Amino acid sequence: QVQLVESGGGLVQPGGSLRLSCAATGNILSIYAMGWYRQAPGKQRELVAGITSGGSTNYADFVKGRFTISRDNAKNTVYLQMNSLKPEDTAVYYCNADRIWTSGGTYYDRDYWGQGTQVTVSS
Repeated sequence: QVQLVESGGGLVQPGGSLRLSCAATGNILSIYAMGWYRQAPGKQRELVAGITSGGSTNYADFVKGRFTISRDNAKNTVYLQMNSLKPEDTAVYYCNADRIWTSGGTYYDRDYWGQGTQVTVSS
């Protein structure tokens, strides 16, 4: 099991910045990748950014050049630095962990989710 706790959300003006944090506990050694998703009211959850255990990153087109995902392995924490925020970035942001492992010849691939943190961009 993996538990994820997000923090850092809040209210910010357009053009401002926020940094989200996600701390992972539990069976963290088998986590292959972690990422951030967001969901606005009435819309589907969408990928914002992801980072693998090897450090490879992936970003949605709508955040490239504005957001940066990073990780601190010593703290078992991933971050999402959000700059130049726009009103359309308003959403609940969820931390995700992808855990991959094998046991007894069986392959497992499981996703874990945090509770979410609200980001509101408004003047």
